[in-house]
Amino acid sequence: MAAFEYIALDERGKRRKGVLEADSIRQIRQMLRDQGLVPLDVDVAAQPKITTARSSRFQLSRGLGGLDRVLITRQLATLVAAGLPIEEALGAVAQQSEKQPVNALVMGIRSRVLEGHSLASSLGEFPLSFNDMYRSTVAAGEQSGHLDKVLENLAQYTERQYEASRDVSLALFYPIMLFLLAIGIVGVLMVYVVPDMVAVLENMDQELPFSTRILIGFSEFAQEFWWAIILGVTAVVLGVRWLLNQPNIRLNWDRQKLSMPLVQRIARSNSAARYANTLSILTSSGVPVVEAMNIASDVVSNTWLRRRLADATQRVSEGSSMRAALETVGYFPPMVLYMVASGEASGKLDTMLDRVAAYQQADVERIVTTLVRMFEPLMLVSMGLLVTFIVMAILLPILNMNQLV
Repeated sequence: MAAFEYIALDERGKRRKGVLEADSIRQIRQMLRDQGLVPLDVDVAAQPKITTARSSRFQLSRGLGGLDRVLITRQLATLVAAGLPIEEALGAVAQQSEKQPVNALVMGIRSRVLEGHSLASSLGEFPLSFNDMYRSTVAAGEQSGHLDKVLENLAQYTERQYEASRDVSLALFYPIMLFLLAIGIVGVLMVYVVPDMVAVLENMDQELPFSTRILIGFSEFAQEFWWAIILGVTAVVLGVRWLLNQPNIRLNWDRQKLSMPLVQRIARSNSAARYANTLSILTSSGVPVVEAMNIASDVVSNTWLRRRLADATQRVSEGSSMRAALETVGYFPPMVLYMVASGEASGKLDTMLDRVAAYQQADVERIVTTLVRMFEPLMLVSMGLLVTFIVMAILLPILNMNQLV
């Protein structure tokens, strides 16, 4: 039995969407007719690599959102711990979701499970929604017979990741809005206010101050070439993105970030937190250390550091200790190395990794929060100075004319 998404018309002519389970599309259409609906479109729910423009069906190229993944994992962990079979737990999770795309995706996973596939294998059909770490953790839980405990650990991990990402986004929201507001105010002044004042100033039979001439030049340029400014900014943004997509350029840039003042601390601490957190959840779930290190390396976004971590994983596979292997990477904070060594000596590596991950994540959040708080007054001061310059550039010629009179 498979899950199918449908779009149908009810007796009032309104479109209705949903997910039903049946053996074939023909059976789904008959079920809809029995409910008094007119089927318009029926397709297999949440096909992994197929997207269509004819409907608002879930676009798997974007994957699940962070909050949706958190809710699915937490609900699934709770239901499995309560003793429900995995297919019933997935059905209950699908019913709880108010979002049609999420409902379709969960029902697609449930259909795979009902066909006899494991949960990890079923999740593998949706790699953009459930990454390697997620799937490997679930597979380890299924193999060990402790899926409920593994899902609980995974739920806590996804919640921490989501909360950390959300906190950073909220911290950056105000400065970004302030920056956009400043650009908007200055743009309005330069295009609509300043030109009227300039027309009066240019009729004065006197030499204009240097600041006024600069303002007039900027105003005329903004009026005449505003389209060029927009195209230029767009070209720069797209050009930078294209350059960073080139493997060699991206590799060199990521390497430089690990050595740049201030940026290096954020980059190193963030990478260490992601790596240690992922390694902790995998090792505590029973995934072999070498395999866990391979998966954890892929979670790190810095390509240069990822390459160094691959070398460290190779050293561990050859018999080296994890502490010695990670020390050769050269970019992890000393605390990470000390905690790994302590975990290896005490046999509590997963616990030590979890602790150091929490510390490194808190360190990143503390640095980002400090920078954001510094940026806010700097933004206000810069905006005030810019507006003051514009006002003084307009007032100076008028004040000079009054003195002549």
